[in-house]
Amino acid sequence: MPQSPTPYSGSPPVQPTSTLDNYFNVSRRGSSVKTEVLAGIATFLAGMYIIVVNPAILSDAGIPFSAALSATVVISFLSSLAMGLYARNPILVAPGMGMNALFTYTLVLGAGLSWEVALGCVFWSGVLFAVLALFNVREAIIEAIPASLRYAITCGIGLFITFIGLKNAGFIVANPATLVSLGDLNASLITFFIGLIVTAILVIRGFNGALILGIALTTLLAAPMGRLWSDDVLVAWQGLAAWPDFSAVMKVDILGALKVAYLPFIFVMLFTNFFDSLSCFMALSESADLKDANGNPRNLKRSMTVDAFASMIAAPLGTSAAQTFIESGAGVAQGGRTGLTAVVIGVLFLPFLFLSPLLSLVPSIATAPALVLVGLFMMAPIGKIGWNRLDEAFPAFLAIILMPLTYSITLGIAFGFISFVLIRLATGKLNEIKPAMWVSALLAVVMLLTAQ
Repeated sequence: MPQSPTPYSGSPPVQPTSTLDNYFNVSRRGSSVKTEVLAGIATFLAGMYIIVVNPAILSDAGIPFSAALSATVVISFLSSLAMGLYARNPILVAPGMGMNALFTYTLVLGAGLSWEVALGCVFWSGVLFAVLALFNVREAIIEAIPASLRYAITCGIGLFITFIGLKNAGFIVANPATLVSLGDLNASLITFFIGLIVTAILVIRGFNGALILGIALTTLLAAPMGRLWSDDVLVAWQGLAAWPDFSAVMKVDILGALKVAYLPFIFVMLFTNFFDSLSCFMALSESADLKDANGNPRNLKRSMTVDAFASMIAAPLGTSAAQTFIESGAGVAQGGRTGLTAVVIGVLFLPFLFLSPLLSLVPSIATAPALVLVGLFMMAPIGKIGWNRLDEAFPAFLAIILMPLTYSITLGIAFGFISFVLIRLATGKLNEIKPAMWVSALLAVVMLLTAQ
């Protein structure tokens, strides 16, 4: 991954050139306003699929598609703006994949909750998340996670992102005999592969804005390829403008969710959101040196607080919980180092309250190459894991491999935590298990049991 100068080094401090520069410490972070803007665009392009995908999933739960789309745009705008202005980190916050599936297919379709009550569960999980974020729980958990698992979480998320990119491009498809296989040779696959190679070459050659250029070039290639192969997906056009729909706003049933029977759902949402967000912060800080003086993710308390309140606000707006997006790695890889990147991301969401059909111009295969390369960048720490020590390597390996294979960051972390504690317990190394790790492993077990 392209590296920026380490902030606050021993060299003389760089003087800010503008009020914007001064507020976000752009120059001091070794960046520039131009780089931050490009990084924001890169992350937005990598994560904007959520504007359409999230309402598609939530509509299965009964929330009107247009209402869920408007809620998705509004919460993404507000929470990313807060992440930039308050936490000052280059991170996208939006309704999370996985959280929306949990909401729709477990709470509503599986357990039979109304979508209004399910939104109430989202709200209360956000309240509990805020309590954890405002106190020192997160620091205790981070300090309890051994270095090998920290590196493993980063690498596992990298593989997970790569898998998402390959899946979105149709390069990897489901196969009843082998679970997965190579997709059919069609316009989408060829366009993606050309885009992947071109984007990789741009990165290798050190082009500024390589990921954005790759997305743009792949998008331009998609139209003629679609016409050549008669693939409507690549050349779809659904119009220009649409009015926002706020019919789901304040439909959340907060009191209806306060039942003992719903506590397991609230807990699973809390665990998933908390550890997904925490792991994303750790992965991004590790891959781009976004750390404080103690080696922890920079401005973690503020970042987690934004994440928590974003989940609380998402429910009244009419969408599932918002969380940190690992696609933020696209902007970080582009050189984004400050909250200005997040502000740009948030601002880019807002026009799609009215211009959502424009998303059809950028097919998923155009952003897929960027996701694959971001996954590559995030694999960098894998050499730091002590592979010659099986008691270190085994939990790390489980965490890495299970994230893409279970399609869940949370499950990879859970089995990594549990296996770490069990191995230390069996080998008589109890002194290496900190109290917070005991608690985290126990919570992981409870989460696995209640999620079934």
